[in-house]
Amino acid sequence: MPETKTVSALVVGGEANAGPPLGPALGPLGVNVMMIVKEINDQTKDYAGMRVPVKVNVETETKKFTVEVGIPSASALIVKESGAAKGSGTPKTAVAGNLSVDQLVKIAKVKIPQSYATTVKSAAKEVAGSCVSMGVTIEGKPAKEFLEEVKQSKWDEALQS
Repeated sequence: MPETKTVSALVVGGEANAGPPLGPALGPLGVNVMMIVKEINDQTKDYAGMRVPVKVNVETETKKFTVEVGIPSASALIVKESGAAKGSGTPKTAVAGNLSVDQLVKIAKVKIPQSYATTVKSAAKEVAGSCVSMGVTIEGKPAKEFLEEVKQSKWDEALQS
């Protein structure tokens, strides 16, 4: 059984390069770093501008590699969808951005594989919870108010998939 080394890194989607953190970690393994970087960029291009966790598994004897791309954090996805520059420094008073229910559902569907949620509705509630701490409104309402409406089943139809 060939030995496998794993290199984990956080890269900006579509912008990985042979510099740190990848180059210094992969170089000693004797692999074609540029080929791996190209593969990472191909797989992360949909997450442009977001920090994405990646794992590169290298078989030390054959130099064969596989790239596993993780899912960006909920906050990174919220920032991208809402168009906010970043989360609010004072979420109780300053609004950083707004999400539509459709955008919330889109983020929830991306996050569901790495969540304990089993439905789009429960994943959407998790994402809405992140919106609370980021100062991002949903449908123009404070995220806490939106979550109350979800509890009262006002958004059930929109949160089905």
